[in-house]
Amino acid sequence: MFSILRPFLFSLDPETAHDLAIKSLKFNPLPSKVFDVEDEQILNINLLGKSFPNPIGLAAGFDKSAEAYNSLFKLGFGFVEIGTVTPIKQLGNPKPRIFRLEQDAALINRLGFNNDGIDIIKERIKSEGKKGILGINIGPNKDTKDQKNDFCLGLKNFFDIADYITINISSPNTEGLRDFHDQEKLLDLVISLNKIKKDNETNIPLLLKISPDINKSHISEIANAAIKNNISAIILTNTTNGNRENLISKFKEEEGGLSGDPLHQISNNIIKNFYKELKNKIPIIGVGGVNSGKTAYEKITAGASLLQLYTGFVYRGPSAAKSIKKELIKILKAEGIKSIKEAVGIGI
Repeated sequence: MFSILRPFLFSLDPETAHDLAIKSLKFNPLPSKVFDVEDEQILNINLLGKSFPNPIGLAAGFDKSAEAYNSLFKLGFGFVEIGTVTPIKQLGNPKPRIFRLEQDAALINRLGFNNDGIDIIKERIKSEGKKGILGINIGPNKDTKDQKNDFCLGLKNFFDIADYITINISSPNTEGLRDFHDQEKLLDLVISLNKIKKDNETNIPLLLKISPDINKSHISEIANAAIKNNISAIILTNTTNGNRENLISKFKEEEGGLSGDPLHQISNNIIKNFYKELKNKIPIIGVGGVNSGKTAYEKITAGASLLQLYTGFVYRGPSAAKSIKKELIKILKAEGIKSIKEAVGIGI
């Protein structure tokens, strides 16, 4: 069905198509059995105190305001991350702000954390409940006077309803956000968040989402800070400001974060470097260019225990998770691997 509808959807402005997809998902049109795959137990993995049915997750940015996450679980995703959620509702940057680079199998976005804000999203999740593992990605408002306090508000409001919370310090579209990659500023933030966890007697996993544009010398610093300060997993990586020189689409110079195929090898390299530094003390969630069983397997063998996609979902449609799982299972069987956990980091 998607292959028939895709030309129509891709004739629309990307954000219009996205809004249409969210509205369609709200109708919950198809039963989850349609997206089941044979031998999925090979993909089961236990992490963050949870049993993931498979490692294929949907990244933050698609369901920003928690409008369709339960329908997304039915498409076969092992987990879904909503957000980025800011304390106060914000509209984001002026349109147009999403660009399809079809010839490059990529997207560029400069959305700017458009979302409904903590209060509305919190009530929405409480009302809807959750039918799978739900992560909540938190960040600061564009005009806030205190970015650290905005992160603290996100944790205080969601620690009791999320399965994990992602600290998004890596979007290229919020001024000053990537400054939190600095060791001193990162430590100050994480210590404050851990105090909130302690005060509220919660063990909610805190995840850190990292930029692909960091200096290689910062990898060791960030890894050590994560290990010493109770970070439960690291998400590698967000979108990139660079890597435009080999693109062929007319939109290649648009300002914003680049995702999709051009990010795949960049994120793989960062995953490998972090995996060596983390020494199995903290798991990695790999993001960037996951659009097939092959690209998923490459990320896993580079050191990722879980995966997320966004651009791959846009291009492959509702069956993306199912197709990737089938392809990944076929690869694992061909390699004689009986459990996905056995494959993590074997390519290092």
